[in-house]
Amino acid sequence: QVQLVESGGGLVQAGGSLRLSCAFSGRAFNTYTMGWFRRAPGTEREFVAQITWIEIKLSYADSVKGRFTISRDNANNTVYLQMDSLKPEDTAVYYCAAKFSILIDLKEDDFNYWGQGTQVTVSS
Repeated sequence: QVQLVESGGGLVQAGGSLRLSCAFSGRAFNTYTMGWFRRAPGTEREFVAQITWIEIKLSYADSVKGRFTISRDNANNTVYLQMDSLKPEDTAVYYCAAKFSILIDLKEDDFNYWGQGTQVTVSS
């Protein structure tokens, strides 16, 4: 059974940075596409970024391109989301997700393992 534990959330001022981490356990990390999603209050969960494990491919939501960077450390079973130039509209609970796959551009419903989420709050 795959387990995902997010960390690194918090309160930051607009323009600041945070780095989220997601620790993966339970299976071979280097066979999973990993993703980050977020849900702001009163909204649906939305895609943020994802990364494959082979021939590393990246995908980002338009709203975060150029500001967020997804990366993974296969030796330490961890995926990261570096968030720079944060805006108040980035305030949300951020979720890590995993799917046994080599594909990129997976849909939210394709991911079958989810973490509990970590709160990110950006003040104006």
